[in-house]
Amino acid sequence: MNLQVRQEGDFQYIDEGEGEVLLLLHGLFGALSNWHGVVDHFSKQYRVVIPLMPIYEMALHKAGVPGLVSFIEDFVKFKQLDNMTLLGNSLGGHVGLVYTLDNPKKVKRLVLTGSSGLFEDSMGGSFPKRGNYDYVKERVAYTFYDPETATKELIDEVFNITNSNAKCLRIVAIAKSAQRHNMAKDVTNIKVPTLLIWGLNDTITPPVVAHEFNRLIENSELHFIDKCGHAPMMEHPDKFNSILDKYLTKTAQTTTAT
Repeated sequence: MNLQVRQEGDFQYIDEGEGEVLLLLHGLFGALSNWHGVVDHFSKQYRVVIPLMPIYEMALHKAGVPGLVSFIEDFVKFKQLDNMTLLGNSLGGHVGLVYTLDNPKKVKRLVLTGSSGLFEDSMGGSFPKRGNYDYVKERVAYTFYDPETATKELIDEVFNITNSNAKCLRIVAIAKSAQRHNMAKDVTNIKVPTLLIWGLNDTITPPVVAHEFNRLIENSELHFIDKCGHAPMMEHPDKFNSILDKYLTKTAQTTTAT
């Protein structure tokens, strides 16, 4: 499936399929294409919506987790979405956590994969050096268990982002905001059914982070995928989709946003 990016007002997004809404949130260096396997699989039964978060364009004073949550709130209102399953990877999971706490009536289920919010080792402990392609290639490969998952297209995309001083300033501001915003005391207030899908070999948000989310979020269940890094939906799309599919079916009758 070729993903068609739509433009309405200030928003760019993907909107495929019909039915119950799956709202997907990408990470700091993520892109709409990260969710290709999820869209392919789930758009047959669900309405899959992916907003492109303005990570590289937003006003610098708003560049942080609260600014991104505000953006998602505006997008959900604009598209009149409700009763959603919210699925976030990395920074997108962090935004999803805050959104769920602030808008509990909008969220039916929460799905986190490699989410920040408790601890994360951003880009392997450092930010990409501008103009150094080999360094960027190494750091992107660090995201995955199998370095071959880091395609040239993906590496080129991150390299181009890091070559822009304006984009780098926003990346650093957002990453620092996420690292300062520890949610250990807040996530205990999440009551919606929560699914955690984690790479067993995630080096950015290691398995201990998944266990801690599982401990803190009362109504949660945790699944690990072996030989998998920080983006399970990219590295093992079939296993990821299978876990998510079973969970959505299992919780279909027991979850209703109130």
